[in-house]
Amino acid sequence: MAKQITYSSNFLFYSLALLIVTLSLLPNFASATSEEANALLKWKVDLEIPKNSLLSSWITLHSASVPCTSWFGVLCNVGGSIQRLNLSSSGLKGTLHRFSFSLLQNLTHFDLGVNSFSGPIPSEIRLLNKLVYLDFSLNKFSGVIPPEIGNLHQLKNLYLYSNNISGSIPSSLSDLTSLNLLYLHHNHLSGHIPNELGKLKSLTGLSMSYNQLSGSIPLSLANLSSLQLLYLSQNKLSGPIPTELGNLKSLIDLQLSNNKLSGSIPSSLGDLTSLNVLYLDENQLSGPIPIELGNLKSLIQLVINENQVSGSIPSSLGDLISLNLLYLYHNQLSGPIPTELGNLKSLIDLQLSDNQLSGCIPSSLGNLTSLNLLYLDQNQLSGPIPIELGNLKSLTSLAVSDNQLNGSIPSSLANLGNLQILYLRANKLSGSIPQGLGNLELFELQMDTNQLSGHLPEGLCHGGKLQLFSVNNNQLSGSISRGLQNCPSLIRALFNQNQFSGDISSSFGVYPSLDYLDISHNNFHGQLSQNWSKCKNLTSLVMGSNNISGSLPPEFGNLTQLRRLDLSSNHLVSEIPKEFGKMKSMLNLSLANNQLSGTIPEEFGSYELVEVLDLSTNRLNGSIPRSIGRWAQIHYLNLSNNKLNENIPPEIGKLVHLTKLDLSQNLLTKEIPTEVLSLKSLQKLDLSHNRLSGPIPDAFTSLPRGIDINLSYNELSGPVPQSPNFVNASVEGNPGLCGNVTGVKLCASQIMKKKHTPFHHRLILVIMLPLIGVFLLGSFTYGFIAYHQQKKKSLQKPLEEETGDYFSITNFDGKLVYDDILKATNDFDEAYCIGTGGYGTVYKAEIQPNNVVAVKKLHPSSSENVDHNGFLNEVRALTNIRHRNIVKLYGYCSHPRYSFLIYEYLEMGSLGSILRSDVLAKELDWLKRVSIVKAVANGLAYMHHDCSPPIIHRDISIANILLDSDYEAHISDFGTSKLLKLDSSNWTAIAGTYGYIAPKLAYTMVPTEKCDVYSFGIVALEVIMGKHPGELPTLSVDYLVLGNVGDSRIPLPSPQVEKQVNLALNLARACLNSNPKERPTMRQVSNLLMKA
Repeated sequence: MAKQITYSSNFLFYSLALLIVTLSLLPNFASATSEEANALLKWKVDLEIPKNSLLSSWITLHSASVPCTSWFGVLCNVGGSIQRLNLSSSGLKGTLHRFSFSLLQNLTHFDLGVNSFSGPIPSEIRLLNKLVYLDFSLNKFSGVIPPEIGNLHQLKNLYLYSNNISGSIPSSLSDLTSLNLLYLHHNHLSGHIPNELGKLKSLTGLSMSYNQLSGSIPLSLANLSSLQLLYLSQNKLSGPIPTELGNLKSLIDLQLSNNKLSGSIPSSLGDLTSLNVLYLDENQLSGPIPIELGNLKSLIQLVINENQVSGSIPSSLGDLISLNLLYLYHNQLSGPIPTELGNLKSLIDLQLSDNQLSGCIPSSLGNLTSLNLLYLDQNQLSGPIPIELGNLKSLTSLAVSDNQLNGSIPSSLANLGNLQILYLRANKLSGSIPQGLGNLELFELQMDTNQLSGHLPEGLCHGGKLQLFSVNNNQLSGSISRGLQNCPSLIRALFNQNQFSGDISSSFGVYPSLDYLDISHNNFHGQLSQNWSKCKNLTSLVMGSNNISGSLPPEFGNLTQLRRLDLSSNHLVSEIPKEFGKMKSMLNLSLANNQLSGTIPEEFGSYELVEVLDLSTNRLNGSIPRSIGRWAQIHYLNLSNNKLNENIPPEIGKLVHLTKLDLSQNLLTKEIPTEVLSLKSLQKLDLSHNRLSGPIPDAFTSLPRGIDINLSYNELSGPVPQSPNFVNASVEGNPGLCGNVTGVKLCASQIMKKKHTPFHHRLILVIMLPLIGVFLLGSFTYGFIAYHQQKKKSLQKPLEEETGDYFSITNFDGKLVYDDILKATNDFDEAYCIGTGGYGTVYKAEIQPNNVVAVKKLHPSSSENVDHNGFLNEVRALTNIRHRNIVKLYGYCSHPRYSFLIYEYLEMGSLGSILRSDVLAKELDWLKRVSIVKAVANGLAYMHHDCSPPIIHRDISIANILLDSDYEAHISDFGTSKLLKLDSSNWTAIAGTYGYIAPKLAYTMVPTEKCDVYSFGIVALEVIMGKHPGELPTLSVDYLVLGNVGDSRIPLPSPQVEKQVNLALNLARACLNSNPKERPTMRQVSNLLMKA
């Protein structure tokens, strides 16, 4: 017993001793934890912490175990050392400058995500070599990714996304061979994707979207055999999609959207049979859609929109039975819509808009009962709308507009109880609108530009949700339906160009949200209700061409947001209320062709933003108010056919942007004010049929060349100014005028000159005949010798001729062309003048039978300082230019008296002169206008991209676009600005026409091709609008459509032509980008237009 007790005592002794030795060998964990905790406390001092933050638990130590048990976000290992630090979503601000990486080397998880940390990521992060998880996402970290992160060899998850990190991706990341997820998206990373990332064989997720990465997609990424997610969208990646990506058999999600990838879609992508999502949209991909994509049976989303993909839609896509989203819109796809798409029973969203698809809409699409969105608009689809579409009970949006669909609107569409958006516009639909559509709770309904007839459904605006409604340009009749009369949700409504009738005072209600209403060109009658003044958000109210009578409600003055008011061509009477002057946002006011009386209110002077004002054809009297001088932005003013009296106020000279001024058919008196010389933008001036007296001011010679002037039937006197502007001016009916122009008598000095002409002739003959004989004899001798010398020279330079006072480069007979042109133009008589430009006056010259040329006689000041040799070299180069849309330069002649350039003559003259004429402009239908825009684009593309060196025109405007007898456009005056400013110091002088000059050129004064691109954008808009766009209220895509800006002088085009016009409008908008780098090249513009 005693032995047993002794044994037990010895065991306890040795056990205690062993425990003491063991404890003495262990590290001092309490000390280590204290050191780590103090390091965190010091870092905490530098942080901005929100009130009531959980970080308040970080307090000074009372016990070694406190950080591990009580501190928010801190987790320790079994030994008491801090292992995990998770402060995500804590509202913290600060940096990592004072974070003690060296004292926290046991960290395996470090999470600061969703805070506001800023500054760089320190290179000391390399000390955390036990890290498995690092999340700095959704902060404001800046600087570069430190290459030292590559030392964290145990790292599996690296999240740096949604910061402000810049610089390139370090290749050292390839050393993170344990990495599973690498998320770097939403930063400012640039440079190439490192090839070395292909070494990360464990990687399952790689996201680098929303950066500025460039270069091609590395082929090495195809080595990432475990990869399931690859996100490279929203970068600047270029080149083809590597075929090798088809080796990534584990890939579930592939997103390459919004880059500059080109080439065709690799058929190898059809091998990615695990793929759920494939995004290739917004690139420059071309070629057909591979039929192999039909192998992707797991595919849920296929997005290829906004590329240049062509060919037909492969029927194999009908095998993608799991697909719920298919986007192929904005490509160049053609052919029919495959009926097999009707097999995609899971499809929720199908968008095939803006292609060249043809044929009928397949009735099989009626099988897609899960479909929410179906967009087939802007194609060439024909035939009827299938009644089977009425089966799509889940449909919320249906768009089939801008096609060639015919037949009636199927009544089955009334079954679409969830439908919110219905676009049927711009087709050939006929018949009546189904009454059942009135039972749908629609937000948007567009049925305009069809051939619909009958009445509107009574229930429209059911549920009070309708916001956008358009039925304009149809043959609808009857009254406005009750539902629309009480539709407070309405924002935009267009009823114009129909046969609607009814009393205007009771046909419409109060619309508090209404922004735009157009009921013009209908048969509404009755008087205007003051209720319209309660539509406080109205910006456009268009009621012209109806039978509206009564007076103008003064309450309209409360519509302070109104920018356009058109009440023209009605039967309105009484005076214009002075309260109208309160509409200070007014841009376009037309009250023309009514029976309004009284004076023009002085309060109209508050229209400081007005651009168009038309009060013509009324009974207005009194004087033109002097307050018009405040209309600094106006470019169209028409007060004609009234009873306005007194003088034209001198303040008219302040309207410097005016392009058309019409004061004709009034009772205006006194002299024409000299202030008209300030109207440098004027294209048409009509003061005819008044009582104006006195001389025509010399200021008229300062007005723009080619202006259309009509001063006929006044009481003007004195000589007509000797100016090219008066060659074709209308001045008849002024008995006191004289001059050598049509419609007036010759002046006394001209009559005396004619009377003495025979005597002068006899005197000249007596003196000159002997001299001529001597001259002829000398000339014969000299000519005989010169002939043989010249014959030798002509073998070397057949198109050049030079003597002491004469030089020629022409494609005609160089010896005769100078004299022939002087003879053909009667020594440049004004009768042969056809236009004037900045560098010279243009004459028509028939130098041989049926051989007419245009001759630009250069102003002496234009050529006196020109480098002669450089000038001649430029002329030689320009005469070699051959393009069907560029006016041919035949050559140049020089003499001490005259210097001139010889051009091809085009019969129809300038585009500007045609657009300014209401008669001639109607000859330019929409096809001709689209062709003109294409021709100008082609010519500029040739000058910029096919000439060596490239030619910058520097003065593209409608005055420099000439039309031949077939209305084909030709660019003229190319190279003139450079020819006459060859020395580099003069290259910085601004060349161009006001209103066409790119904004940046006005202050950099350095011309580039992009300046021509901007001017082309203005010209394209002007061709479509029929007038200079001036300061458009907006360049938005929604505003720049034919219905808003098209020339009203010609009828609307067919839907197919309208598509081309709208393309031209969109390209013009792109050309007017304020950033020159963002403007397209003329080659890109030309190619897109030619494909339309």
